Amino acid sequence: MSAYLAVIGIQFHTMLQYRAAALAGVVTQLVFGFIHVMVFEAFYSSSTAAHPMRLEQVIVYIWLGQAMLGMLPWNIDSAIRDQVRSGAVVYELVRPLDLYNFWYSRAIALRLAPTLLRAIPFFIVAGLFLGLSPPPSWGAGLAWIAATGGALLLSAALTNLLTITLLWTISGEGVQRLLSSIVFIFSGMLVPLPLYPDWMQFLLDLQPFRGLVDLPFRLYMGHIPPTDLLDILLHQLGWTAARLAPGRNRPVLWHRQYRHGFDQIRQLRFRPL
Repeated sequence: MSAYLAVIGIQFHTMLQYRAAALAGVVTQLVFGFIHVMVFEAFYSSSTAAHPMRLEQVIVYIWLGQAMLGMLPWNIDSAIRDQVRSGAVVYELVRPLDLYNFWYSRAIALRLAPTLLRAIPFFIVAGLFLGLSPPPSWGAGLAWIAATGGALLLSAALTNLLTITLLWTISGEGVQRLLSSIVFIFSGMLVPLPLYPDWMQFLLDLQPFRGLVDLPFRLYMGHIPPTDLLDILLHQLGWTAARLAPGRNRPVLWHRQYRHGFDQIRQLRFRPL
């Protein structure tokens, strides 16, 4: 376990070096956040029907989404992608670590470091000037932090599945774009999930992506009481285990490619120089 914690720490510190990119991302997300807010302000001003969320809550939801955008499993570790495309990934098998867990540790850092770099200045700016209010209670704030930890584990599991597809597709661009679109729609990043039609709510409650955005954000706002935290963590960790199983389960995805890469390593090690 200490080895994987070390991997997370090293990768985390490596990702923290991209401060200029994080600053550019903050500016970009502020622009998209303003557009998103204006769309919902127009929607609420033109509607007289009762809504499951107040406009003020939707605005908080939007700014939280922009601040935590880096947490979503929308991209692949570029270093692993380059290794797969060049064939150098086979050398990863000589590490004294389980490769799947090694990649999962890298995925945690990939999701966490950019999120912190962007979220901290975003919370300051949005909290002071853009209507991002603090949690209504200490309980709501602590529940949000715990649920954000669950979202991180779930997001890393989805990122790892995305990474494994590189072993089959080489490029990974198609799967990456497909998954990112699905995540944006069904996590609540595009439209808060309570605003979807009533007939969809049961299906939305079952799918895993609401644990990435919707559940933590509604805990933050107090829209979901902190007493529901245990159910939310069970949802997140249950789906994390379910996402890890197909990738980690040898007959399903991993073992076939793992053995193929190991055979290549053996050939390289015994090839005359």
